[in-house]
Amino acid sequence: MNIPKLPTNGGPADFTAEVDGVIGPLIPTLARAHRAMSQELLRGTGLSAGQELLVMRLFDQPAQSQASLTRWLGVEPPTTAKMLARMEKAGFVERTRSVTDRRVTLVTLTSAGRALHRRVSTVWEDLEKVTTADLTDAEIQELERLLRRLIANLHTDRAVPTEEECSGS
Repeated sequence: MNIPKLPTNGGPADFTAEVDGVIGPLIPTLARAHRAMSQELLRGTGLSAGQELLVMRLFDQPAQSQASLTRWLGVEPPTTAKMLARMEKAGFVERTRSVTDRRVTLVTLTSAGRALHRRVSTVWEDLEKVTTADLTDAEIQELERLLRRLIANLHTDRAVPTEEECSGS
């Protein structure tokens, strides 16, 4: 595994070193670093970070509607459309109208897109190794448990604090 190191200069400043006891700023900082490493590992594949998600999804579940991919990604429809347009131009996906409902656009991997599956799987494995380097198996399991808990917290009605909770009453 030949994992590149991301440059520490020239990138966005990591202000989180100055903030103790607050988790909020760490999450987007981690997400940006993770995405940057993903992009670095995807170099030479013709994919941009985020597009590998569609390769994996379409490999496992071919002929997905563009709308269902949008919901699965959790993004806005124009974001998916732009991503798919780039992938289509690169020859990785094909979009066709459904024969049963002409309003539905179905997306499938081309043979070139299917050929990327193994490389994307390797990228994901390498990214996982880099991300969790120096963590024990127990720490990795605990981190996964805590991250899933945070996600669940943010996907519930109670995630939005009441006015009383905000004012400290």
